[in-house]
Amino acid sequence: MHKFQRIERLPPYILSVVTDLKVKARQRGDDIIDFGMGNPDQPTPPHIVEKLLESAQKPQNHRYSSSRGIKKLRLAITDWYKRNYNVNLDCETEAIVTIGSKEGLSHLALAICGPGDTVLVPSPTYAIHTYAFIIAGADVVTVPLTKNNDFFEDLKNIFKRHWPKPKVIIMSFPHNPTTACVELQFFEKVVAFAQEHNLIVIHDLAYADIVFDGYKAPSMMQVPGARDVGVEFFTLSKSYNMPGWRVGFCVGNKEIINVLQKLKGYLDYGVFQPIQIASIIALNGPQNCVEEVRNTYKVRRDVLVEGLNRIGWEIEKPKATMFVWAEIPEQFRRVGSIEFSKLLLDKAKVAVSPGIGFGEGGDDFVRFALVENEHRIRQAIRGIKEIL
Repeated sequence: MHKFQRIERLPPYILSVVTDLKVKARQRGDDIIDFGMGNPDQPTPPHIVEKLLESAQKPQNHRYSSSRGIKKLRLAITDWYKRNYNVNLDCETEAIVTIGSKEGLSHLALAICGPGDTVLVPSPTYAIHTYAFIIAGADVVTVPLTKNNDFFEDLKNIFKRHWPKPKVIIMSFPHNPTTACVELQFFEKVVAFAQEHNLIVIHDLAYADIVFDGYKAPSMMQVPGARDVGVEFFTLSKSYNMPGWRVGFCVGNKEIINVLQKLKGYLDYGVFQPIQIASIIALNGPQNCVEEVRNTYKVRRDVLVEGLNRIGWEIEKPKATMFVWAEIPEQFRRVGSIEFSKLLLDKAKVAVSPGIGFGEGGDDFVRFALVENEHRIRQAIRGIKEIL
């Protein structure tokens, strides 16, 4: 048998345990209400689809594209930042199109890190934030992210205790899976700390638009000096219901954008050009579709959280994201998130993601993705009530 060094650094994918059981249950004919994967269930807005179809009819759009994205899309990206955050970016040097934010983050990890480098990663967190750097050969040091700790203070303390000094910090607010949110002052402190210690900051702003109850998620790029220390990713997957289209972008520090562009030049030919053209329409066109997406998730959040509270599972409403991060009821906490997720699947016919799959500190939680309609959510609550 051959050995594959990078693959051997990867642990078994914990979230696949419940996924496999879910598939088997459906094969038996069970009606599983699936809150497992954060996979938007609503259609892409018609005006975006229509532009894709129109563009796909033109043979010149079938050729290889540019790995960094066509200029008009990069210009749409910088215009989006200007409209939403009053931030001026150079579309030539400070913006690059990625094949979704997951690809961009993974390739950036390969571009800037290798054996001997250390990266600070929140825990729990979205898996690629950790494993992109493990695949790149770097060492990962976790910083706890819970409702009871001061994440920035822990970040500073862990950085100062560690040798050699960490090279990168990756974070994402609003946060998946914990739904934690921050204000602009948080990024001001992070940027100042990064400037002082020559630290690269990567921020994933995937859930910028999925916000509720008057909360507005800040961009790190709003902070003066942010472009000196880092970059920010965004994806069209959630805001525009375009998950399968695989299109996102990265903006910020010119040097970091340049090394990502250089690596992508070797590894890919960019996003299919009709998709890029349709993405221009998404960013520049009417934004009422984003409001509709936001309202859909808000209604689902309210139905789920209010329903769970009503049956005795006490949960606070998240201010952002398409998730509910639910602490396991006390009487079941000792069994851990995997066994509790199995119990929900077997007895309530409800699939959720076990919190341990997102790292240390997640085992007392399960994550609900708000990808089922209100009727199905109420059905799930009835099933969960039988267990509680």
